[in-house]
Amino acid sequence: MSKILRVNMTDLTATYEDVPEKYRLLGGRGLTSTIVADEVEPTCHPLGPHNKVVFAPGLVSGTAAPNSGRLSVGAKSPLTGGIKESNAGGISSQKIAHLGIKAMVVEGQPREKQLYALRVSKAGAELVPVPEIAGKGMYETNATLWARYGRVAIVGIGLAGERLMTNAGVSTNDMENGPGRYASRGGLGAAMGSKGLKAIAVDDAGVRDVPIKDPEAFRVAAKQLTDALREHPVTSQTLPSYGTAVLINVLSEAGGLPTRNFSSGRFEGAAKTSGEAIAGLVKARGGVGRMGHPCHPGCVIQCSNVVPREDGTLACAPVEYEPDWALGANCGIDSLDDIATMNYLCDDFGVDAVETGVALGVAMEAGLLKFGDGKAAIELLEEVGNGTPLGRIVGQGAAFTARAFGVTRVPVVKGQGMPAYEPRAVKGIGTTYVTLPMGADHTAGYAVATEILSVGGKADPLSPAGKAELSRDFQVATAFLDSTGYCLFISFATLDIPSGFEGMLGTINAMYGTSWTAEDITRIGQEVLRTERRFNELAGFSKGMDRVPEFMKHEPLPPHNTVFDVPDEELDRVLAF
Repeated sequence: MSKILRVNMTDLTATYEDVPEKYRLLGGRGLTSTIVADEVEPTCHPLGPHNKVVFAPGLVSGTAAPNSGRLSVGAKSPLTGGIKESNAGGISSQKIAHLGIKAMVVEGQPREKQLYALRVSKAGAELVPVPEIAGKGMYETNATLWARYGRVAIVGIGLAGERLMTNAGVSTNDMENGPGRYASRGGLGAAMGSKGLKAIAVDDAGVRDVPIKDPEAFRVAAKQLTDALREHPVTSQTLPSYGTAVLINVLSEAGGLPTRNFSSGRFEGAAKTSGEAIAGLVKARGGVGRMGHPCHPGCVIQCSNVVPREDGTLACAPVEYEPDWALGANCGIDSLDDIATMNYLCDDFGVDAVETGVALGVAMEAGLLKFGDGKAAIELLEEVGNGTPLGRIVGQGAAFTARAFGVTRVPVVKGQGMPAYEPRAVKGIGTTYVTLPMGADHTAGYAVATEILSVGGKADPLSPAGKAELSRDFQVATAFLDSTGYCLFISFATLDIPSGFEGMLGTINAMYGTSWTAEDITRIGQEVLRTERRFNELAGFSKGMDRVPEFMKHEPLPPHNTVFDVPDEELDRVLAF
């Protein structure tokens, strides 16, 4: 039977509890947000003793369902001040689920200034002091813990998390023990660091079976979904061949790729930093380079990569679309080698590469360094790792950096930097950015699928018409999907291929003995969003925070010379259900 593992950092205990009935059919984001809403005072300090950090595998994590290895991390966000869920791939979610753990809840703070690792296995859970990895980056941390415990899953924080920088993410390791799988957004690494928890090591040796009510029905449904993923051209051809960075050229051509701190929608260096360019570099350099890399066992899409240096050794694994854009086009940098170096440093230091790139763009706007100067950007990023005063400013994210240097053109919502889609040119995703409880985020309401890729229908990205409904539908569906443990990218197949949707829903019904339909997806997704919005309202959020930055309403964006013009009354009704 599944259990909740409660870790008290004040008295250094780890105890197991029965799962309450209200949590039985929750997982991933649905569970992390519900536990945070139930147990965390919305007005508490996110780095204080009363915040809690929750780790939860999805509803079907740990099974043979394809692409079901996402781990959700939730807390009150040190970056936004509201509720936050961020999820990652890697091997941790499956191993946690194998051990029958529904969620891990980390609470309290140590009485002594000390860092601990939580070791979890079939034998139980214990906290172990780890002074030897204090102040270490994630590459060294992972290597040390594998040498000690074997091929375990590692959930950890780098130096940024230890230093409580609000741009700190939570790393999860992949099958090669690389730390580049991040629940990166919202500063949850700082929340974990505030608990004195450096890492969680999860060993599922001897325990692999996850209970399934109807194994045969599950097998059939899983095959339906797998077949759909192998049929859809995006998931079977485009993403494995070129990775997520294939969108660099696509968005630049559409005029929606934010460039030089969101001053343009088209980047002249797009072709040099695109997924196609990465694939060409991998082929030319060889060595450890690889396209079509899976982030966890059972990944059918395999959209990731391993980028090599000129000598074939590791430069970074992976370089995905969002960091590629944030550290590239947004900073006017067109060198893949410079981008890979910065991405590697972000992974090692434990900072969100998206927020870091937006903060660097703001720093360039302030005149600290020039747009396009990759070497200067690397030097500034190294200051984050060194913990210098300037590094600590950038390590607090884009909004803090802007306040420190008096910058007014700041692409953030609710304190979180915008990802790689320009709201003035792709207005459905812009609507998601501003209305989502999490702050500016793309994965929690991916209207780009319809606006740019024509998946699940077509919509004019430049028109404000219908964007409230489009964003709402994607946010609701994604709140459900984030609760299942499935990767967001299965939505390409589930939106376009009916049997893929049937397979996704069928795996859940077969596992839990439910009879959920599309209407239940809407019901569950809406409830997750209502829970999150209620928390934020109690934390002091208002409708006035559901708006784009002022400059986006008045400053036309080249090349289309458009502004963000979705009416405020439309924004106010996006999540009014």
